[in-house]
Amino acid sequence: MSSNHPRSKPGGIGPREFSRACGQFATGVAIATVTDGAGAPHGITVNSFTSVSLSPPLVLICISHPAPILPIFREVGRFGLNMLNESQRRLSERFSRRSRHPFDGVSWYPGETGVPLIGDVLATLECRLVRAEPAGDHDILIAEVVATSVRGGRPLIFYGSTYRRLEP
Repeated sequence: MSSNHPRSKPGGIGPREFSRACGQFATGVAIATVTDGAGAPHGITVNSFTSVSLSPPLVLICISHPAPILPIFREVGRFGLNMLNESQRRLSERFSRRSRHPFDGVSWYPGETGVPLIGDVLATLECRLVRAEPAGDHDILIAEVVATSVRGGRPLIFYGSTYRRLEP
């Protein structure tokens, strides 16, 4: 029986092939934010975000082990999630680079828990870290949501290794 569907070779797949396959799943884009022990805000773009449980309200994000921001998330135990709208592509790009000062010129405010939150996003979640679990080359951070705000709008979408918008 022949198939027109390309398949991987038996015995496993490589990182490029895995990334290409996962890129076929459309995701929203968020910026995870945290304040270090000295009070400076830090952030990183994530699309590996999902809700885990409604009761208690739990979410998870994944951060790569080499990311310099990961130890801050582990140590502080509180972070924010900022869901980006379709006009915030440049913010996503900015926070996806390793920059010493990604918040320079960015409008932000401290949330109820003190975590940095970005203005004009679709929604924010303020989270308390419950568990950090190493998995492969990332940590899975599971957190309880303790405060939210919702503004709504049109989301920024990431699909096929590029940013997209929903059709009107």
